[in-house]
Amino acid sequence: MALSSALRLPCRHLCPLSALLSSLPGWDCSLLTEKKTAAKWKEKKKAREGCSLPGSSWEERLANAVTPLSRLPYQEQLQVKYESQRKILQTLASRLEELGIDARKPGGLCCPLRPVVPSPVINGYRNKSTFSVNRGPDGNPKTVGLYVGTGRARNIVCVKANHMENIPSKHKQVAQCYEDFIRGSPLDPCILFHEGGHWRELVVRTTSCGHTMAIVTFHPQELDHEALAAQKALLKEFFTRGPGTVCALTSLYFQESAMTRCSHEQSPFQLLHGEPHIFEEVLGLKFRISPDAFFQVNTGGAEVLYQAVGELSQAGGDTVLLDICCGTGTIGLSLARRVSKIIGVDVVEKAIEDARWNAAFNDYTVVRAIRNCRSIRRLLYISCKPEGEAMRNFLELCCPSDPGKKLAGEPFAPTLAIPFDMFPHTVHCELVLLFTR
Repeated sequence: MALSSALRLPCRHLCPLSALLSSLPGWDCSLLTEKKTAAKWKEKKKAREGCSLPGSSWEERLANAVTPLSRLPYQEQLQVKYESQRKILQTLASRLEELGIDARKPGGLCCPLRPVVPSPVINGYRNKSTFSVNRGPDGNPKTVGLYVGTGRARNIVCVKANHMENIPSKHKQVAQCYEDFIRGSPLDPCILFHEGGHWRELVVRTTSCGHTMAIVTFHPQELDHEALAAQKALLKEFFTRGPGTVCALTSLYFQESAMTRCSHEQSPFQLLHGEPHIFEEVLGLKFRISPDAFFQVNTGGAEVLYQAVGELSQAGGDTVLLDICCGTGTIGLSLARRVSKIIGVDVVEKAIEDARWNAAFNDYTVVRAIRNCRSIRRLLYISCKPEGEAMRNFLELCCPSDPGKKLAGEPFAPTLAIPFDMFPHTVHCELVLLFTR
C-alpha cells in the first residue's frame, strides 16, 4: 500500500473520547428536560430576530445571518444544537415507521443520542473562508465580504467580515488586502455576468502549520491573453512586492471562470506565486491540500471527530476500511495504523490526487453498493446536514430489501448518534450516526 507516503509526525495530546464526553453536563441523560429545551429555543429565536430589528447595523445583520447563536454562551449553543439533532432523529424514526420498521426508542428517537461534543476552538476556527465582491452598505461595488440578503429578493449587500467570530484574523487580513487591490484596479467587479466586470470572489485557506493560500476568481469577459497576463502580473506584484506582502502568502492562485462555480478540470487553477499545495497536521499525520480539495473546516474539531470515529469503528488488524467521499484522505489515514487496508473514494479529481499522495485510491462505490456488500457489518455515516440528502441515504440503508431498487442486502439499523460541534456560533453541527447489522 502507498501509506508510507503519509508523513508521521509527533501526535498532539488528545484526551480519550470517553473522558471528553463524560466531562459534559448531562452525559448520562438521554434527553434534555422539556423546560430547558423550550428555553433554549426561545433564546435561539431571540438571537436570530436581531437581523430584522430596525436599529440593527449591517455588521449585526451579518452576524445574525451567518452566526445566529453567537449571542448565546457556548454551553447554551450546544443545547440548542442538541435539540435540533433530536428532532432529526425523531424524523428518521417516523420515516422508518412509514416503511414498516419499528425503530422508535425512548423519546421517539431512532437510536440513543449523546450530548453534542464541543469544539476545542470556539472563535476563529475556520481554515477556509469564501469572500464575495459586491456593493457594500456605502454603495461601493468593490467591497469584499459576506452577503446579507438574497439575489431573488434583489437586496444583497456585501458586508465586511472583520467582526465575524468564526473567521480568523489572517483570512480577514487577506480579504482586506484583496479589497485594497481591486479598488485600485481600473477593471470593474463582476457582480452580474451579463453586465460585464472581472473581479470576483476570494477564497482563503490556512493551516496550523502557518500556511496561507489565496485563490482569486476572475471573469475574463472579452480580455485577450495579453490583457489577462497583465492582470495576473499586477495581482502577483501586489501580494509579493506591494502592500499585500503583509499577508505572507504561501500560495497565490488565479482562476478564470465564466461560471458561478468552476472546477479545476473546467478551468485550471493557475499558480501565480509560491507552493502548489499547503500542508496540515492532524493526529500526527501530514496532509497535502490543493485549492479545491475538501478538508474539514475546523481542524481542531476534526481531530476530536476522527478520534471518535476510530473508537466507534472498532477497527482491528483484519479490518478493511472503506472511506467514501474521502476528500484528502484524513479520516482513512487517521485509522491507518489500526486496519489492514484503506479504500478511499471521491469524485473531485484534485482531492483524489491529494489522497493518492496521502495514501491510496482504489475504488468507487455508492450507498446501495454498501448495502449489498454483506461483509460490511458496521457503518459510520458523518454528515454536516443530516436533514438533507443524507436522510435519503439513511432510509436506503435501513429499508426492507427491495429487488426493484437493487437493495438485496440485509438492512442496517441506526444504533447510536453523536453530534460534534464543528461550527460554533452557527446552527450547524456534524452528526456521526452508527449503523450496524
